[in-house]
Amino acid sequence: MLHRLKSVMRTTLSYYGVLFAGVISSALSPALAADPTGDWRVADGVANIRVAQCGGNMWGAVAWEKTPGGRDTNNPDVSKQNRPTLGMPILIDMKKTSGADQWEGQVYNAKDGQFYSSTITPNDPEHLEIKGCVLGFLCGGETWTRVAPPIPSSPTNSMAKGTQKPAAPAPKTAAAPAPPKTTGSALSAAKPGQKTAAADQVGDICLLPDIAGYVPPAH
Repeated sequence: MLHRLKSVMRTTLSYYGVLFAGVISSALSPALAADPTGDWRVADGVANIRVAQCGGNMWGAVAWEKTPGGRDTNNPDVSKQNRPTLGMPILIDMKKTSGADQWEGQVYNAKDGQFYSSTITPNDPEHLEIKGCVLGFLCGGETWTRVAPPIPSSPTNSMAKGTQKPAAPAPKTAAAPAPPKTTGSALSAAKPGQKTAAADQVGDICLLPDIAGYVPPAH
């Protein structure tokens, strides 16, 4: 009888443990899905776009290219036609949509050098839906796949322009050298296209001149 009672208790606890885990997972999933920051592989695999919060809004820049050495040759601004596509802003000053896990702004179309209205929406923690004319080959929508974890807003440029600058960091001591810095939290195994400090040529996109010096157009 005692053995049977213990068996029933184990079964009951196991059931509620699974149920509780499911509730916790459901509660956490929306929060995870709502973060569009990090590195994302575009649908055809030719580039990774790094998305970060800069000045309160979301920006995206090319963080990796399958074929290095690209240039912005189709830009109507002649002075920019020789700029590298690596580090070039693609998602421009995207603002949070009220009441939805969505950001609205512009996307730069490198194929014709034009800007188009666009939205980004995290479908889940691993997929980001892009709608608009994207990278010159798709005017509609596609899904990008995460290749690096979410990253915090830039400590240099996360505050709105015109406000007090963040305090300077405390000077480093002569303690043991810090481990190599990576974008976002470290992953135990790098995914394809994920960049660490040794190979990362872009770093904090909020510090890129085209983003840090951006002035919103007058309405």
